[in-house]
Amino acid sequence: MPVVIAVAVPHPPLIVPGVGHGREREIQPTVDAYREVARRVAALGPDTIVISSPHTSMYLDYLHIAPGPGAQGTFSQFGDSADGSRVNYDEELVTELCRLAREEGLPAGTAGERERDLDWGVLVPLHFIQAAYDDLRAAGQEPSSYRVVRMGISGLSPLQHYRMGQLVARAAGRLGRRVAYVASGDLSHKLTADGPYGFSPDGPVFDELVCKALGNGDFLSLMTADPGLCERAAECGLRSFQIMAGALDRTPVTAELLSYEGPFGVGYGVACLLPSGPEGSDPDRAFGKAYEAWHAADMERRRAGEDAYVALARASLEHRVGTGRSLPVPDGLPPELLSRRAGAFVSLTKSGRLRGCIGTIAPTRASLAEEIVANAVSAGLHDPRFPPVTAEELPDLVYDVDVLGDPEPVEGRTGLDPRRYGVIVSAPGGRRGLLLPDLDGVDTAEEQLRIAARKGGIALTEEGVSIERFVVERHR
Repeated sequence: MPVVIAVAVPHPPLIVPGVGHGREREIQPTVDAYREVARRVAALGPDTIVISSPHTSMYLDYLHIAPGPGAQGTFSQFGDSADGSRVNYDEELVTELCRLAREEGLPAGTAGERERDLDWGVLVPLHFIQAAYDDLRAAGQEPSSYRVVRMGISGLSPLQHYRMGQLVARAAGRLGRRVAYVASGDLSHKLTADGPYGFSPDGPVFDELVCKALGNGDFLSLMTADPGLCERAAECGLRSFQIMAGALDRTPVTAELLSYEGPFGVGYGVACLLPSGPEGSDPDRAFGKAYEAWHAADMERRRAGEDAYVALARASLEHRVGTGRSLPVPDGLPPELLSRRAGAFVSLTKSGRLRGCIGTIAPTRASLAEEIVANAVSAGLHDPRFPPVTAEELPDLVYDVDVLGDPEPVEGRTGLDPRRYGVIVSAPGGRRGLLLPDLDGVDTAEEQLRIAARKGGIALTEEGVSIERFVVERHR
C-alpha cells in the first residue's frame, strides 16, 4: 500500500516553543494531538513524507512541486532562528509525479520556484515529526531515514487537487515507496472578533464542516464546500486536504479527529486517517468520480435557473468562442433589455474563483442587451488579469450580471456600505477604480475603498480624490 498514513495538521508557528515562549501551552490539546499523529507517522517508518502547504509557491493555474536535492528553513521570521529543518527531497518520486502529471494533462510540476527555503507550513509539521523520530532513537530504536516531497496548492478546481493526490499514490506505488501524506493547513481565520482577521459567522460553519469530514472520512463534503463560504471564512487548508483525499482515493480508512480548537481566532484541527484495507478496494470512496457527478448536476441546475440577463451573457461568450463572431441580439428578450440603457458588469467564476470581470460604468451602447453581449465577451477574452477563456472551460463557468444604477457622490466614508453599495474612486487625470458591492471577503468600507483605489492606481491621500457610490441590480 503506497500511502500508509495521512494526517491533517495546522501550522501555527507559536506552537514551536522557540516561537511561542510559553504561549504554546494555551493550545495544549493541539500540541498533544500533534505529538500523537507525529508518533504514528514515525512508528510506521515511511520512505517518503509528502507535505502540501498553502505557503509554498502558489499559482492560479499550476500545482508547484519543489525541485532540487533538498532544502532547509528556520523560524527566523518569527524570531526563532535556532529551530528549523533540513531535508533531502525524494527526487525520483518528484520526477515520476511530474511525468504522470504530463501524461494526465494536469498542470503540475517543478517550474517557477519562488522561494527555496522551507516555509512554516512545512516546518511546523516537520518540527513534530522529527521530535517523534528523536524519541524513537532515545528509546534505543534506529528508525530509517525519510525523504520529503513538498508541494503547494493552487487556484485550480477541487477535482484537480484531488487528481494531484491520486498521482501521489500512483507514483509511490510505481516506485515501491511507502508514503506518509501530511496535509498542512489551518481552518478558518475568522472565528473571533479580536482575532487577526475579525469574525465572520461563516468561520465556525466552515470549521464544523471540515472537522466533520476529517472525523468521519467523508471527503466529498471537502470537495463540494461552497466557495463563497470558504472565502468568507478566510480558510487556509481546504485544498491541501483535497489533495490528501485524492491520495486515499477508493481506499477504506479509519478516520479520527484528535483535536480541534480556535482560541486565537484561527481554527486548528488535527486528524489522522489510516488505511484499513487495500488501496483502491472501496468503490464507494471514489470521491473524484462522485464530485464529477455532483458538479455536472450543479452546473445543470445553475443553467436551468439563469434569468434572461445571465443567459444572454452566457450565450454571447459561448457564441464568440465557438464561432469567432459576435452574437446578434436575439429575439424574444424581455422588453427592458431592449429599451433600457445602463452600465453593466459581467463577472465569470470557475470553481468559485474569479475568471474574468469587465463592465461599463455608464451606458455605451444602444441597449442594455447590447451592453451585456459586449461585456460578456470582454470579461471572457479581454480581462488583462487572465488568459482568454477556452472552449473547454465554457461548461464550468458561472456568470453574474450587475446592472449599475446612477453613481452619486458621498462625503467621506460614512455613506458607504460594502454590502449595499459599490464604490467608484476617481482622481485627477481621468483615473478611476470601481468595486462592485457584496463581494465575498470584502467586509468593510475601508477594504472596499482600498481595493477600488488600487485598481485605479490611486492613493486615497491624493489631492482631488472623489468617491461615489452606486447600487446594482444583480442577476445570477
